Amino acid sequence: MTTQTNIPTLASLDYLPYLNEGGLFDEDFTKKVGVYAIFDEAKTLQFIGYSRDISLSLKQHFVRQCDRCYWFKVETIDRPSRSILEQIRDAWIAENGSVPPGNGEDEAKWTQAIDVKTMMTEEERESYEKLSGDELSQIKCLKKIARRVEAELLEKLQARGLSEKLRFNPKQKETGLLDLK
Repeated sequence: MTTQTNIPTLASLDYLPYLNEGGLFDEDFTKKVGVYAIFDEAKTLQFIGYSRDISLSLKQHFVRQCDRCYWFKVETIDRPSRSILEQIRDAWIAENGSVPPGNGEDEAKWTQAIDVKTMMTEEERESYEKLSGDELSQIKCLKKIARRVEAELLEKLQARGLSEKLRFNPKQKETGLLDLK
């Protein structure tokens, strides 16, 4: 646990595996407030974030960037305080010596829902555009595309070793977005 005057160095924290041997996420951080750093397979820092539910945030990042999520380090705090969380994040970025890719040019890939509109096949794009003006049909089309992308993504996550069941927000699929519920 951190207090305002006691910020641990990133180097002093242990690496924790993203998935356990059974292919599940560590649930110790469910509904825990804190700062976390995500590392790739070579233990190169990729992203530093903070959250009111570290476990859920780690899952979201895994879904969005599974090829870059192998290890993490975490520091929890007792009382939610954005200023303390930002101080820790900023101290860790400074300690790293450079801004991690997920906090710089790739930030949207780490923090925003997956936009399936950018993953449409040419055939899907033509079909979607033909439905212009028919909002209900466009919604159905986006949901179909979202289901295809979701199936491909789940296959990729399982290949990475994930055995846990994930549920995507069905309402967001209507707008062409994939995000965990």
